[in-house]
Amino acid sequence: MRRRDFIKVVAGPAISWPLAARAQLPAMPVIGFIRDGSARSEARWVGGFQKGLSETGYVEGQNVTVEYHWLEGKYDRLPELLADLVRRQVAVIVTLSTLATQVASAATVTIPIVFMVGADPVELGLVKSFAKPGGNVTGISSVTGEVVAKRLRLLHDLLPNAVRIAVLVDPNNATITATTVQDVQKAAPTMGCKPRSSTQRRSTRSTRSSAHLSASALMPFLLFPTRSLLPAACNLPP
Repeated sequence: MRRRDFIKVVAGPAISWPLAARAQLPAMPVIGFIRDGSARSEARWVGGFQKGLSETGYVEGQNVTVEYHWLEGKYDRLPELLADLVRRQVAVIVTLSTLATQVASAATVTIPIVFMVGADPVELGLVKSFAKPGGNVTGISSVTGEVVAKRLRLLHDLLPNAVRIAVLVDPNNATITATTVQDVQKAAPTMGCKPRSSTQRRSTRSTRSSAHLSASALMPFLLFPTRSLLPAACNLPP
């Protein structure tokens, strides 16, 4: 074999291989990021998330793709949204609400799920224990039971003669509603209070309901607003 032909045989694959390899490189891993609210109202969460990624060597748009999904109070979108993420086999699913985490956990047992919830993840059945979560779900929890009791205590200190207290919660998030009402009912007897809960699905109705519930019975009320109830919380009459 002539020297020129030998070089062609050896160098040919060596030159073409990098081109083929680049063509066959897998796409960047995709992270599905699910959060209540909107991109504008939740900008600080995005900034913190991106900072955390960069600290571990991931830069959005360079070696990882992040798909942001904003619920804006439309929780009925969750099943379809999670089904799409699972079908496309994203690398990780990030959920920053209890309901989204529950739906994600039910949707897949293989894709890693990183959560932030406001309830006990063990009681919710998301993880086996804090020390050893097991499965494909892990994250952090801001357990609110003690916070609920402290808020009720603060209200009681401000209005020590109040016996009946209205509690306004959002049934769109069934888990948080149940745990909140349970925590209030548990703490109330120690302060001589009798809580009465009210649940509304729409902000306008919530405003009227909470105002009527409080004014008609001359009761102070404890508000536990979610994204869908924030407008009601900001526009209640004095």
